Amino acid sequence: MLAVTGCANEIHGEPSSEGEIAGLPITHFESGLKDEAPTPNLSVTNMSSSQEDQLAVAAIADVSAFWSKQFPLHFGQEFEPVAELLSYDPHEDDMEVCGASTSEAAMNAFYCPAADLVAWDRGMLLPLLRQQFGPMAVVTVLGHEFGHAVQYRLGEQAGINQGTSTIVKEQQADCFTGAYFRWIAEGNSEYFRVSTSEGLNQVMASLFFIRDEPGQSASAQGAHGTAFDRTYAFQLGFEQDASRCAEIDQAEVDSRITERPFAPNDTGMGDIPVNDNTMAMLQTSLDESFAGTGVQGPRIVNDGGSCPQGVSTPPASYCQETNTVSIDMAALAELGQPIDREAEFTGRDSGGGLGDFAAFAEVVSRYVQGIQAGLDIPIDNRNAGLRTACLVGAWTKALESGGTALQPSPGDLDEAIAELLQPRSLIAADVNGHPAANGFARIEALRLGYYDGSPACSQKYP
Repeated sequence: MLAVTGCANEIHGEPSSEGEIAGLPITHFESGLKDEAPTPNLSVTNMSSSQEDQLAVAAIADVSAFWSKQFPLHFGQEFEPVAELLSYDPHEDDMEVCGASTSEAAMNAFYCPAADLVAWDRGMLLPLLRQQFGPMAVVTVLGHEFGHAVQYRLGEQAGINQGTSTIVKEQQADCFTGAYFRWIAEGNSEYFRVSTSEGLNQVMASLFFIRDEPGQSASAQGAHGTAFDRTYAFQLGFEQDASRCAEIDQAEVDSRITERPFAPNDTGMGDIPVNDNTMAMLQTSLDESFAGTGVQGPRIVNDGGSCPQGVSTPPASYCQETNTVSIDMAALAELGQPIDREAEFTGRDSGGGLGDFAAFAEVVSRYVQGIQAGLDIPIDNRNAGLRTACLVGAWTKALESGGTALQPSPGDLDEAIAELLQPRSLIAADVNGHPAANGFARIEALRLGYYDGSPACSQKYP
């Protein structure tokens, strides 16, 4: 939904189409099933003639072809095809699969190790994914389930046993999905084509959609990870390869996973109002975070979100002539309303609320424009938007060390991702409001700053 609906805020500027995505050129074309794709020769129980099943079966044939090549290459063994495939409609079908009824398995796709079976809900889940995010969202989900089939075949070679936590399995499966999509993006698929711009945006949006709720523990049974965690694993596979995915273990996950319960004193369950008081807290945290630069940070002023003598990017603008960040408090407060999860599932207009952290991060992005300008770093070139998103990530991580009244909560990074997936993201935009080319690159930049700090931002995006 986030990738295909209208903007939550008005920004003057077109996305840049320059640069690359993980070593691949930025491309723009319609992603999905190729016109010349062959007809898969697969046996699927209960298959229908629906568009969803056609996509699903093509995805199964395609990801099977991927693993038939990758398994010998990376793991020294042949890939055994999955034994059974099942399509079901929870409204119409009532059969027992893997100890559960399909009528109770709505909005689900799963791999059953005992039967070596991949099953998917063609009645509710796949139509929702296809309609809201595009056909590659269906491919994403089935590629993920095949990642679990890969784990079952690798076993201890991927560190998978009865004691392996769910979150490790899910991170590996998301990573395997990323490696598969790299293969598609390089033009190796007989069935699908995916652009590195809009196509990968569909994937990022679908991973955001199937995130865990804020406040869930990564140690909980069934934990899949936050959107930040899931996109991290996908990008890891896309940027490296399947062998790297098999190396993900509990120690690695524990060192970087962001999924955690709410703190006992977090009475707002991750949400605070966007108002004069919290904006003053934001000003203090930013001034303290960037004090070491020796640059006088801009003042945040509530005077409409525009620059009278310069380019405006409402609801927050960096006005270089006055070294201020002009904000429209009312618009930011609306943006800061919690994400409407029910609206996500039904596809209706959510009203533009992306969460408090999305609103704060937009202001932070304009503040760091002022810091960069004070250091004579260009804020209107090709890298400026990505460098800015990276610095927002670095500031977020710095907040976790404490010292200021404003602290990040579970789900905040997901709210930043929600904003980064907007067509006119301000977090990843230069001073003129021109955002970086696509969601994949924007999320990658936020992630880099969060894990590696601000020095990595200038190194990666000079």
